[in-house]
Amino acid sequence: MYGMVNRAIEEMVSSGYGEEVWEKIKERAGVDVEVFISSEGYSDQITYGLVGAASEVLGLPQEKVMEAFGEYWILETTKRGYSDLMASGGATLKEFLLNLPNFHARLSMIFPHLSPPEFAVSHVGERSLRLHYMSNRAGLTSFMRGLILGLGKMFESPVEVELVAAKASGADHDEFLVQW
Repeated sequence: MYGMVNRAIEEMVSSGYGEEVWEKIKERAGVDVEVFISSEGYSDQITYGLVGAASEVLGLPQEKVMEAFGEYWILETTKRGYSDLMASGGATLKEFLLNLPNFHARLSMIFPHLSPPEFAVSHVGERSLRLHYMSNRAGLTSFMRGLILGLGKMFESPVEVELVAAKASGADHDEFLVQW
């Protein structure tokens, strides 16, 4: 993953729990990187290690850490340098979700080594849709749920997110029912 992901985890932990807690998490994860460079690639194992260590140090399930990180990513990280890109996704939550299948194509122009997930949308209604999330990375379902919750807050549209099919339970991809 790009360093911007690990930097965002650091910022989330440091702003919410303090720099000392972040240093404990890095130590527990065995990460000796002083500064994550946003545009540099890092092993996915570093990111997963940081999340696992954060779970242990903070006393929270990994799913809660990932969900909180997803919300943080949308509400904080994207404000810094990505607001134009986010604005191009749509003016409402529904528009943004409908445009999500094309969103990572734009990101790939900025980050050429990006290994993005794929999205599809189905069962589109007035106040709901099904979002299909296909990724070659395991363990990011809660992060995706957090991203959707963060989008709801960003668009000031209360949202409910239900996982209706899970890759971890044998489905070929995760499927979320999103209602607003």
